[in-house]
Amino acid sequence: MSAPTPGTGPGDRPAVEAVDVTKSYGASRAVDGVSLAIRRGEFFGLLGPNGAGKSTLVEIMEGLRRADSGTVRVFGESPWPRNTRLLPRLGVQTQSSAFFVRQTVHEHLRTVAALFGADRAAVDATLETVGLAGRERVRVDDLSGGQRQRLAIASALVHGPELIFLDEPTAALDPEGRRDLWQVLRGLKAEGRTIVYTTHHLDEAEALCDRVGILVAGKLVVTDEPQHLIRTFGTGSRLLVPLGRLDEQQARELPGVDAVDVQGGHLVLETRATGRVLAAVDALTGLDGVQTRTASLEDVYLELTARGAAHPAPHATDNLEQQA
Repeated sequence: MSAPTPGTGPGDRPAVEAVDVTKSYGASRAVDGVSLAIRRGEFFGLLGPNGAGKSTLVEIMEGLRRADSGTVRVFGESPWPRNTRLLPRLGVQTQSSAFFVRQTVHEHLRTVAALFGADRAAVDATLETVGLAGRERVRVDDLSGGQRQRLAIASALVHGPELIFLDEPTAALDPEGRRDLWQVLRGLKAEGRTIVYTTHHLDEAEALCDRVGILVAGKLVVTDEPQHLIRTFGTGSRLLVPLGRLDEQQARELPGVDAVDVQGGHLVLETRATGRVLAAVDALTGLDGVQTRTASLEDVYLELTARGAAHPAPHATDNLEQQA
């Protein structure tokens, strides 16, 4: 897969621009006034609960769905009506990818590649990249769920697109397969490609994404770098103390402890004063076996989605004009 040619002229313009985009299905507003810009070469994660509008928004960006109102530009062009000039520049993997199931893996990917004018070398290289080398002669309908997922990703990558849309790409992969795909995605980003990524794996988004946007009930409530979100909205730290070392009442009375819970054989102490609480625990029972968990993107996500966050926090949300 060859690296994309950098943009020229307005090449500083984002790969994807959406301004006040809405989409309804009957009385249900799936996408509600979303404005967003995704920079060229950026790894952007789109997060949110089931039904938040992620897939609808991505399909509008891909040109698979028409927005009711607002504007979308991909590389400066409208993707709707179906824009054939954009298709060779886009790679799309959906949750329900279609396959030529009676073909072998290699035949299927050759067919996809031929639609974009990619050669056999690109097919072989892509199968190697996604971990399907050695499965070329297996019929698609004989593949496991995880192997089909790898083939769907290969189908999105084989023609060397500049902008890649991946919708829950690791959903059917085992832990080893997930980590292997992480390396593939990091390699694509290093080549300068732009990746738009939806996932429910928050550890994945934290590890891979330059920025994330969180959708709640069709609204984009926050857009920022994962680490900045954690610093801004993070709920502090959790200390895991083995059960039996402290009782719950003792733990609640420690200076700096905000909340106490019991989880999986541990007393969990939530705090924003980690050092002070550790010192107090050490004085009472020692620190052997005590574990510390710092805030993560998952903590931020759960807090924002739980509260419904109707309006984004100004200091944590990128300004669209600055992005563009």
